[in-house]
This record gives sequence, C-alpha cells and structure tokens, in this order.
Amino acid sequence: MQATIQYIKKELAELYPETEVQGFIRLIFESVCGWSFTEQILKKEEKLNFPEIQKIEAIIQRLKMHEPIQYIFGETEFYGLNLNLTSSVLIPRPETEELVQWIIESNSFESPRILDIGTGSGCIPLVLKSKIKNASVSGVDISEDALEVAKQNASLNNLEVSFFQTNILDWENYKWNSFDVIVSNPPYVRELEKQEMQTNVLKYEPENALFVSDEDPLIFYRRIAEFAQKYLVKDGKLFFEINEYLGKEMCNLLAHKDFVYIVVKKDMNGKDRMVYCRKKN
Repeated sequence: MQATIQYIKKELAELYPETEVQGFIRLIFESVCGWSFTEQILKKEEKLNFPEIQKIEAIIQRLKMHEPIQYIFGETEFYGLNLNLTSSVLIPRPETEELVQWIIESNSFESPRILDIGTGSGCIPLVLKSKIKNASVSGVDISEDALEVAKQNASLNNLEVSFFQTNILDWENYKWNSFDVIVSNPPYVRELEKQEMQTNVLKYEPENALFVSDEDPLIFYRRIAEFAQKYLVKDGKLFFEINEYLGKEMCNLLAHKDFVYIVVKKDMNGKDRMVYCRKKN
C-alpha cells in the first residue's frame, strides 16, 4: 500500500494541491479495496494485488486528465444522500448544500408543495423530500439524460419525487399546478468568467448547466421569477443560487418583478451566493 501511495503522490503532485491528493488517496482505496479510513491506517503495510493496482493506475490516468473524481467513481455524497453521477449533470457543490439548509430551516408550510427548476442530479429536491415532513416535491430539467440520473437517485434513496422534462424559458407552453416553494440553481456563469474556472469543470461538466451569455446573464432568473409570480401561492417562497458578482442585480430584478422580503445570503466563503424572496400578499 505504501508503494502505491507514493506512486499516487508522485503522479499527481504537480497537478493538485497536497490536501486534495490526500483526499484522492482515501477515496481511491475506499473504492478499489473497500477499506474505510481506519482500515487504510491499519493495513498500510499490506500489499495490493495486481487487479487492484491496475484499477488504481487507470484512475490516476483519468485524474491526470483533470477528470473529476466524482465522475470517475460515478457517485458522490450530498447532504447525507448517496447520489449517482454522470457527466450529464453538474457535481453538487457545498454552497448548494447551504441553499438546501436555508430552505429546510425556513420552511413554514405544513405540507409544502416544492418545485426545483433545473434539477440536474435531483440533489436539491431529494434532500428536501427527505428532510421536510409531508412535502410534495417535483423537479424539472430540459435534459432527458439529467432526468434519468435524477430518477435513478430517487430510486436509490427510496424517495418519492416527480421529475419532468421542461424548458423553463418556455414555461407558458406547459401546464402547472401552484407551489408553496420554488427553488432553482440555474446556469449563471458568464462567458467572461470562464477564465476563472478550473480545467476539470470546463472540460467535463455540462456547459448548458453552467454558462449564460454576457449580454443576458440573468435570463433564467427573470423567466423563473415571472413563472413564480404566476404559480407561487400568496406568501410563497422563491430561492435561488446566484452568481457571486450579481447579487445587487438579482435584488433589483426581483424587486422589479414585485417580490418582497428580498434577502441575499453569503456562503461559507463570504460570497453572495443565495437569495430568498416572497410573493407579495
């Protein structure tokens, strides 16, 4: 095992921070050998067999191409749920867990009807279904492949969430019920911000779930706000994950669309990352 650890560190040293490489090592041995972190410590002198070494070498080659380890393993954890992942969906981020936590803590409905727009892997609606008592939860996405992943994750976690294919930019062409809570983490990265992004994101994660034009970066927020004005109940709640640079613009947009009690919240890194508002009485 020690020789393999040294091999991993040597191969990845110039590509990833040391702390990230340590995380990779733990995950790799857990996946390939089935060893918990404690077992990895206890078995540090144990030799690996040839098939295990081959699997690890294949993983390292993919990491050297900057492929996210979540896609390599085809799974991740989000807010305590195990989720399947493919490159058809974004990898859930810690800041999205913060958004989910905010929704859970602020819930005031006895049996809320919740809609997640741009659901991807289904991470948001699945957690909300698991944590909010008597919630009726749905998720929509334009991507058929993403919806297939979301449905697999609902089955994997034994959670009843309805998923539908919808282009929210053309929401008028669909039939809808009313909702108590609407949440969305839509595409919000402007083309001009691509230079700030890591290679693994640019190369492997779905562009249509990430990027918007520089000319109209709030297009999804505007259309969802218009949708929410029609289909949220009175005093219904609207939550967004947002571009850290556009908090002020988001507040102006929502105020212009006649929402009230608008609040921007910072994430754990001190960035404007979430916004909440309510439909006027």
